[in-house]
Amino acid sequence: MNRRISLFLLFVGLAMLGAGLARGEAGQVLAKAIQICLECIGIG
Repeated sequence: MNRRISLFLLFVGLAMLGAGLARGEAGQVLAKAIQICLECIGIG
């Protein structure tokens, strides 16, 4: 029973990851991460 729940959650997570990649959200996350890093070191 516990293994089934774990596998179900794994597949749900992979499906959501795939949906985010299909929508092009990876680029947006990367752009925001770069902006945050530049702000931390005082360039951005």
